[in-house]
Amino acid sequence: MKEEKLFEKKISRRQMLKLTGAGAAGAAIGVSGLGGILNVFGMATEDDNPKSKNKVNFYGAHQPGIITLVQTHVYFASLEVLVKSQAELKELFQQWTPMAVRLMNGEPIGDLSSNGFIPAKDTGEAGGLDASGLTLTFGVGPSLFDKSELGLSSKRPTELKDLPHFPKDQLDPAYTGGDLCIQACAEDPQVAFHAVRNLIRAASGKVRLKWSQAGFNSFPEKNKKRETPRNLFAFKDGTSGPDTASKPVMNDVVWADKGWLAGGSYMAVRRIQMHLETWDRTALSEQEATFGRHRESGAPLGLKGEHDEVPLDQKDASGAPVIPVDSHVRLAKEAKTQIHRRSFSYSSGTMDATGAYDAGLLFISYQKDPEQFIAIQKSFGRVDKLNEYITHRGSALFACFPGVQKGSYIGESLFKVL
Repeated sequence: MKEEKLFEKKISRRQMLKLTGAGAAGAAIGVSGLGGILNVFGMATEDDNPKSKNKVNFYGAHQPGIITLVQTHVYFASLEVLVKSQAELKELFQQWTPMAVRLMNGEPIGDLSSNGFIPAKDTGEAGGLDASGLTLTFGVGPSLFDKSELGLSSKRPTELKDLPHFPKDQLDPAYTGGDLCIQACAEDPQVAFHAVRNLIRAASGKVRLKWSQAGFNSFPEKNKKRETPRNLFAFKDGTSGPDTASKPVMNDVVWADKGWLAGGSYMAVRRIQMHLETWDRTALSEQEATFGRHRESGAPLGLKGEHDEVPLDQKDASGAPVIPVDSHVRLAKEAKTQIHRRSFSYSSGTMDATGAYDAGLLFISYQKDPEQFIAIQKSFGRVDKLNEYITHRGSALFACFPGVQKGSYIGESLFKVL
């Protein structure tokens, strides 16, 4: 009864109808639905459950899924915002926050069964599965700040703008941009998909899916130690990168330090088609020259260890650079900047009637400033020999919020009056 009286005081009849729907469906929600409604208004919170199996915590200084150890699966979603006011957008993030906690606990967002008159709150396909290392990461795109009805234009960071057109880009509008994004990573693909599906379903009429991409990784093990995964060209992907265990390094490379985004990060997303048929007709020596690394070991050409320093100045007997001037690894090194990669392979059927694979890399990187990513792409330019085998089809940039503290909600800093 106390809960019901509090509910009556805080939420008007109009708000009630808006949230639950009029008539039998609205009346049928009953007391069991109060928790979900109260969550919309930030009046109730969910806790990280320490007893959950294979769980990553939701609350913290930074969002999960950025420097968290990379999982084996991703379901990435870019969304279009449909709400028409800043207050509604704020309510959306308040609604999603306790849901995200429950999903990362490996718990359903609500009852798995209904009373026979309304659909169940949770779609149920993750029933019986544990948390599976699920992380949910939320971000906002440049286009969100262009919506005058939201009144957020003054909050747009100067760095948050669409990525420039790079040489060899052949972008498909079906895989570009977005007002919001959700990155769901997990050790189980169904857990990742279930999380995004239920967040979007709960936000029906407030957001619309613009584009999405599922991806996967496989991590070989040697002496019980996880090794670098291989991309669909069979080369190790992500050999070099900043030390995520070092706070000074992460502050220098990943975490933004300005305004409402302080403690957050910029996410660059590129959907890169890999022309497998062309690659498969290429000699191994040519493949290795393209990357500047040995395929089997991942070591720079001429060396034996995967993590050996790339010898940019070393020459062979003829005086030519051991690491070719147009190789992918040399050009990346010459950019003299770092990003934190978090990429996944994908396979989405065929491109056209020729039967060519629509497969490749869902490239995701985090950096404190988008210029870090842009500098590397500019270094590749038209010179990168890998361009013969890949085509960039999708592109987006998002500002990923700082972490959420208990009692707060996703993106709260964006709505604070500075």
